[in-house]
Amino acid sequence: MPVFRKVLPLLPLTLMAVAHADGAVAADTVPSVATPQAAAGAPLSKARQQSAPASPSTRTMPAHPELYALGALLSRNLEGFQLSEAEFAAVRAGFTDGFHHRPSTETAQSQVPQIQALQHTRVMAAAQHEEQVGRTYADHMLARAGARKTSSGIVYVPAVEGSGAAPSVSDQVTVHYTGKLIDGTVFDSSVQRGQPATFALTGVIPCWTEALQLMKVGGKAQVVCPSELAYGERGAGAQIKPGATLDFEIELLNIVPAASGAVAPEEPSP
Repeated sequence: MPVFRKVLPLLPLTLMAVAHADGAVAADTVPSVATPQAAAGAPLSKARQQSAPASPSTRTMPAHPELYALGALLSRNLEGFQLSEAEFAAVRAGFTDGFHHRPSTETAQSQVPQIQALQHTRVMAAAQHEEQVGRTYADHMLARAGARKTSSGIVYVPAVEGSGAAPSVSDQVTVHYTGKLIDGTVFDSSVQRGQPATFALTGVIPCWTEALQLMKVGGKAQVVCPSELAYGERGAGAQIKPGATLDFEIELLNIVPAASGAVAPEEPSP
């Protein structure tokens, strides 16, 4: 399913962590936002500490890669906490003690409210950072020729003016699109899959519902979606962080009136 579609609220996080034999955390689990402080839950003025452990490319890989992979996958449950190395060491100690059923972990359940509060604080701090960076990006895009900003905050940059009809909110449309993060990373693309997407305008993120009504069949446009009109503070998947601004290149291929009863095809996951 393409990521631009509406998604259900995320389920509560199941807190899990794992200790590698050498105490290293998987490299692909480290987010790019600033590392939070332990006590106050506020972001530090610098990124991760310089004493980060060696990456897998500079040390001997474990004898049991499937167990290493288990640890790497479990560690992804910690991403929202934006842990420093010192904080991860505390989590690792708790995981080890829990694995061995040591008495010191018997009161861990009572800390669940504090854990949830810490996660919420840090996710919100990361989201605010993403929103700020996104606003700067949107302002930059607004300087492009023909760009305009809608009252809701969408930056719409026409590339090719279509000559056909414009869809209404009750229509289905067929489009080709490429979705990028503001750093240029492609997170979803019907163009790369070689198959256009068909969907109802009421079944996608608000940014798309609004932007596609500005287009005509045959038209192409670049659409910068602010976080609040995309996935907001919850983000989507592994790539779209909470608070992320998204950049789409969209080509409107066809309009399928709702009265036709057409059914949108199921899209493969990106």
